[in-house]
Amino acid sequence: MPNSTTVTDFLLTRFSEVWEDRVLHTMLFLLIYLATLMGNFLIVTVTTLDKKLHIPMFFFLRNLSALDMCYISVTIPKACVIFLPENTAISMAGCAAQIFFLLWFAYIELVLLTVMAWDRYVAICQPLHYSVIMNPWLCVQMTLAALLSGVGSAGFHTGNTFRLPFCQSNVVHPFFCDMPFLLKLSCSDTLSNEISLFIFAVVIDGGCFAFITMSYIHIFSTVLKFPTRGERGKAFSTCVPHILVVTIFLSSAVAVYMKPTSSSPTIQDMITSVFYSIVPPFLNPIIYSLRNKQIKEAVRKMMSRKLYLGKP
Repeated sequence: MPNSTTVTDFLLTRFSEVWEDRVLHTMLFLLIYLATLMGNFLIVTVTTLDKKLHIPMFFFLRNLSALDMCYISVTIPKACVIFLPENTAISMAGCAAQIFFLLWFAYIELVLLTVMAWDRYVAICQPLHYSVIMNPWLCVQMTLAALLSGVGSAGFHTGNTFRLPFCQSNVVHPFFCDMPFLLKLSCSDTLSNEISLFIFAVVIDGGCFAFITMSYIHIFSTVLKFPTRGERGKAFSTCVPHILVVTIFLSSAVAVYMKPTSSSPTIQDMITSVFYSIVPPFLNPIIYSLRNKQIKEAVRKMMSRKLYLGKP
């Protein structure tokens, strides 16, 4: 597209133009999407119906699962739409909406993962004060604060991006609209955008990562003092998967968002973007349902109740 032409819509990029690969990618993404929806919906249902799971830890897990169903719905349905047809266009408004919701849900995801680390810290390091510190009203307040502050953050960055003129190219490199890749398409100075993005990353992402790291340093120092190996193993089994999700989520997002806008997008950038937009929502139900005895027991009780009621 020549420099004099103003962009009115964008063209998303597929992983491959080979038809067989496109069909394979569509099937793979659909399977991931359905598995993510089913896994997270199961956690939401179980933690809502089982009153024994009405504690702060599962309150945040329920919110995380509900969020993940929304988070993964921002990217995969549109990706599946562009993988098969020849038309890969997305409107300017659609692109803006995709960026807004991606930033909003990613922000809440990070805050919830941080709060869950603090919840584990209080449960393991200050068990006698757990019910007082993690009271229901505080849990609701923290969740609402994450939702509302996320709206402001996503709105600011989305508006700051779409105030720029796009008149060089309309080809967005990944399979969804994402702010770093969109900045590369602007024909004006994006320094202020990069500075605001860097400050946000340092303050929010860096702050959350530091908080999570400190929480787990205290957790591990306490766990190592447990008298039996079984207690240590139980504590580690609840913490290590959480660290894994946080590491994948933050490292992949930083790799894309902190990359200079002057550098050209690559297939590695597209693959990396999968790790912060799709992998965390997909992994969370697997990690928290398969490795949590209370969740598994609640699922068994729910299934046995359904089978019993279904008998003639």
